[in-house]
Amino acid sequence: MGKIRLDKYLADMGLGTRTEVKKDIKKGRISVNEEIVKSPEYKIDTQTDIVLADGKEIAYEELVYYMLNKPQGVISATEDRREKTVLDLISDKKRKDLFPVGRLDKDTEGLLLITNDGELAHNLLAPKKHVDKKYFVRLKTALSEDNRKQLEEGVDIGEDKLTMPSQVFLLNKEKDEAEIIIREGKFHQIKRMFHAVGNEVIFLKRLSMGSLVLDENLLPGEYRLLTPEEIERLKENA
Repeated sequence: MGKIRLDKYLADMGLGTRTEVKKDIKKGRISVNEEIVKSPEYKIDTQTDIVLADGKEIAYEELVYYMLNKPQGVISATEDRREKTVLDLISDKKRKDLFPVGRLDKDTEGLLLITNDGELAHNLLAPKKHVDKKYFVRLKTALSEDNRKQLEEGVDIGEDKLTMPSQVFLLNKEKDEAEIIIREGKFHQIKRMFHAVGNEVIFLKRLSMGSLVLDENLLPGEYRLLTPEEIERLKENA
């Protein structure tokens, strides 16, 4: 990344606003390579310089990627005065510019990517990219074979065009649990698709997005950093 101002470095890493960190710098609470620096404009090499705040090292992270198993009752937003957001669940986040890639409804669980990589987010969400997204659904009533075929061919959800072809796999004898793979991301799309064939989704969970698959070890509300391999595959496939 090259060199950036010390106050920006500290603010990016969540130590406070630019105004707050400038005060900390001027109080002599920040050292760079074992020397106290009192100038907010001091240029930091993010690759080589060692920055400490009150003796604690502040490592610089430019792009960050978290996999979250979103629980029900939490909204997919960066901040909200009344509701708990998915960013509130990331307790050890350092950067202030994180955001969820796409949205899951408040009552929907499952995979959510949280990052500050705008380019990757755009590529994953751009309609023309048609990134596969797999969901688990539990339905109010059994899904008939005719309805399953309708969903796969495309249904009318009140848009200009029918939904793109999807894949639907029934998972049990009662035919009320299924996995569905879609290549779009319209508002409430899964629920609207099943509603279009006279059914109702009573539970919805996202299992994958592109090459990224929800870690089975993550309970609802838990998260982890993506592995380098997961990040690389996501970027390649997006």
